[in-house]
Amino acid sequence: MSPTEPEGIRRQSTTRRRRTVRLRTLLIWLAVVPTVAMGTQVTVTAERLLAQSEKLRSDVAAAEQVGAPLYTLMVDMQAERTATAARWAGSDNSEGELRVRREATDLAAAEFRRLAVDPSRSFSEVTRQLEKLADYRQRADARIGAADSTLAYYSEVIGKVIQVYQQEFSHAEDAELAQASRPVVSMLQATEMVAREDTVLALAGPSGELTFVGYDQFVSALGAQRYLHEALIVPHLTARDQRFYDRVVGSADWQTKTRIESAVLSGHKDIVTGIKLPAEVGGWSSAHANFSVQMTTLNIDLARSVLARGEAKAGELQTEVAWLIGGSAGGLLAVVVVVFFTTRSVLRRLNDLHERTVTVAEETLPDVVARLQRGQSVDPDALPAVTGDRDEVGRISDAFARAVEVSVDGHRRLAAERHGFGLFASGIASRTGNLVSRQLSLTEDLQDTFGHDEALLAELMRADQLTVGMRRQIENLLILAGGEVPDPHTEPMRVADLLREAAAEVEDFRRIERQALDETSVEPSAISQISHLLAELLDNATRFSPPKSKVVIRAELVTDGLSVEIEDRGPRVSPERYEEMNGRLHEAPPYSVLAQNAHRLGLFVVGHLADQLGATVTLRRSVYGGTSAVVILPRQLLVASDPQAPREIEPQPRVLELLPAPTRAPAASVSSEPAVREAAAEPAPATEPAPEPEPVVHTSAGLPSRRAKAPVAVATAVSAPAPALVPVPVPAARPALPERVPQTHIAEQLREPRAQESVVRPDTATPEEVADAWADYEQGTQTVEEELRRDQP
Repeated sequence: MSPTEPEGIRRQSTTRRRRTVRLRTLLIWLAVVPTVAMGTQVTVTAERLLAQSEKLRSDVAAAEQVGAPLYTLMVDMQAERTATAARWAGSDNSEGELRVRREATDLAAAEFRRLAVDPSRSFSEVTRQLEKLADYRQRADARIGAADSTLAYYSEVIGKVIQVYQQEFSHAEDAELAQASRPVVSMLQATEMVAREDTVLALAGPSGELTFVGYDQFVSALGAQRYLHEALIVPHLTARDQRFYDRVVGSADWQTKTRIESAVLSGHKDIVTGIKLPAEVGGWSSAHANFSVQMTTLNIDLARSVLARGEAKAGELQTEVAWLIGGSAGGLLAVVVVVFFTTRSVLRRLNDLHERTVTVAEETLPDVVARLQRGQSVDPDALPAVTGDRDEVGRISDAFARAVEVSVDGHRRLAAERHGFGLFASGIASRTGNLVSRQLSLTEDLQDTFGHDEALLAELMRADQLTVGMRRQIENLLILAGGEVPDPHTEPMRVADLLREAAAEVEDFRRIERQALDETSVEPSAISQISHLLAELLDNATRFSPPKSKVVIRAELVTDGLSVEIEDRGPRVSPERYEEMNGRLHEAPPYSVLAQNAHRLGLFVVGHLADQLGATVTLRRSVYGGTSAVVILPRQLLVASDPQAPREIEPQPRVLELLPAPTRAPAASVSSEPAVREAAAEPAPATEPAPEPEPVVHTSAGLPSRRAKAPVAVATAVSAPAPALVPVPVPAARPALPERVPQTHIAEQLREPRAQESVVRPDTATPEEVADAWADYEQGTQTVEEELRRDQP
């Protein structure tokens, strides 16, 4: 068998495809990314608000815990400073007052030290300054240095206290609380300025004289406290605090304070040592003692108002965080729900589109293509229609529907062109077959007329065999064009006769050895197709096997029907090649594959015939290293025959009974031709009228068939002398050729038996025959090598 196959193994593409992300994953990421971003932002905002709320609560707790002792410390330090200035100036009862003030300051300082233990706050600066208090008291008692340096220490400690208020309790991170806490710090600063005025006036003592530095300190403190009241306190007071403030500044004590300040500014006298204060200064102490208490109450109310507002703000922040978390969680849940349903809807629609597409691609479209290839009509409702949807999935569905429509139109045009080409090829095959039939008829006439010429008869037989091969190729064209093999048979044919007919189609028929059953026959309608299928396999086996080797064909009944095995001694074929060729034989190959392998038509024709017959053809390696083709014919193609019935002569035209039929290739070997040569030496009777040409018979497919003659009776051998040639009458118009009777043409003395002579028979092959055999061998070898080169990847 031939290792031929329609195409080589396709190379797999080595280009790496880019990994695509699934649409489900993209939709999920589309929801996850904004959700994570929104969650992160909510988390950061909530943490910031919670930290701010915690800071407010911490400030409120610190103010409630430390703020009051710190304010008490500031007031006591202011009073001790004033008492220190009065004792330094030599005022009456100043020593007892100073002792009381120092005790109060010590108590406030101890309380402050006990509570100010938080290292994260700026209390340490005040504590560090308080450690110097004892030294400065000793200086004041011993009057070491100037009074201004000692009093400046008290002012510095008080300034640190106000700085602690400004840093720890001003709530600069919250604008609203910062605005509310601004009057508190300004009020503390204004109170300190009034306390400095009180200290400067106490330092004047009973003499009522101030140094120029002291006077400048009084003027600076007066200007600062007035600016603070007018610019930073009054504009930022609430309505409630404003009413309280108006009562304080409208009191008689505050008016006395204002009158004394104006008198000091306008009624003082310059002396050599400094400034002489007016007499009105004497009423300052009692007025200051009264309005300072009212100012302290106002400061405490402002501080408490800020603390209450801070606590409320902390609660608001926590509520805001709760609403933020709840709202964000609800929003995220809504996003998740929307994305989930949207994703499910999109994926469901895409899945429906995928299922419809797969159904159309795997079921509808192949069925439509198959119907078009069979020449049947197609229902337009079976194909997807354009709906005109404007969304993306609908547009994809419409695009697929248009693609299917274009594909079906293309297949419809292709089927029409294929049908037209089939008709065209059938017409050409019919005309060419008519010429071949006429050629066979002419060859047969020449065989009948010049059968006595041995050399001419051999050439005519060879020409007849080539013509039969041409007819088989024409039938191949008809099969591949979609037609059927002409079948002139009307009666079942025995398997042995069927194998003989198939072998007669092969040019090198002499190498074919047949082994067949006689009790089984084949349906008439399938004889020609089976004969053609076997002829193609036999021709392939003889062409691709050594010229001197045998090709064996045997048939036997099996479970599935009739098994016909053709075995040759050809070249080895790899298992992969067998698998590919069997796949092609088990299913009729498409014409696209045929177009790419136009030089290998044998297996294509076998595949088409096997598909038409419902048979299976399998190629495998034989035990001799060649190829074995196993054909399984179904049982419905077989007819049981009576083995006791007399065998009928084939209804085929013959030249002689011992000569193979000219319609098919001769089945006998060349070495069996001596009898033919003797019979051919006798000329036909000259008195016989010239044969008239028979009409060409056409089959149902339009292809002319080989004419058939009536069976020729075989003469039996007799013991009496008889004529060398016994004509056999035939009912046809043309005379039948004479048949030979053995032992009737030789002389009498030659009929006696004689001893056998051991004579070595010379080789009867002529140089031309040897050259032809060698040329066939070389041609077969070159063909196999060329096929193997083509099949290499």
